[in-house]
Amino acid sequence: MKTSSVFTVADQIIMSEAKNYFRWQYNLVEPFLGQSVLEIGCGIGNFTALMNGRACRVLGIDIDKQCIEFNWRRFAELDHIQALLLDVMSPEIEELKDFGPDTIICLNVLEHIQNDAKALGQMFNILRPGGKVCLIVPAFEALRGPIDNALGHYRRYTLQGLRELSSSVGFDIVRLHYMNIVGFIGWWLNSKVFKRTSQSPFQIRAFDRFIVPILSRVERIVLPPFGQNIFAVLKKPEDGV
Repeated sequence: MKTSSVFTVADQIIMSEAKNYFRWQYNLVEPFLGQSVLEIGCGIGNFTALMNGRACRVLGIDIDKQCIEFNWRRFAELDHIQALLLDVMSPEIEELKDFGPDTIICLNVLEHIQNDAKALGQMFNILRPGGKVCLIVPAFEALRGPIDNALGHYRRYTLQGLRELSSSVGFDIVRLHYMNIVGFIGWWLNSKVFKRTSQSPFQIRAFDRFIVPILSRVERIVLPPFGQNIFAVLKKPEDGV
């Protein structure tokens, strides 16, 4: 069971170069951010850093001690950004009710958790009524390949499957759509044709530099009929307990 990025700190430092992709993620999530934000699987804070300019409290949790220590150093001078060594599947997660999250961010993490329904249930329990969960998860089992196995993906999702899972926990669906249509093609090639077992740093840099700036603008106007990932925003009902 994993509730953090499976990349090492060194890997995540390399991925921090994908600034356009993280900005794309942030632009999707930003309209739904509240005042008390919990980030599950915060890694070394590549996404967290984008929230620095907002007037909100941010608490990142991860099960990787090195990631948390990196966060402590990275945001040492920022009182509104904190990090905690904690597993969302742990009973101790209930203590975060005192933090009072009105937004939970869980990007590319849920697929690493064997019991994803329980994980969503934990999020539902600690979220304020009316609060939102923002998810990004990989799409389509047909894309599964050696990289998925190496990353520890238990599954890939469809819109209908994620809708049913979220509804079963008690969430209302605010947004639910595919994203990254070009990434779909690239992941298929890496999985089915080249049989890669790891992601290519060169591909990541090229995709981020040349594709993401254009693709993110296009998909802002026209949602793709399929994609490498799914973006979802789930809402806890106002009368939720």
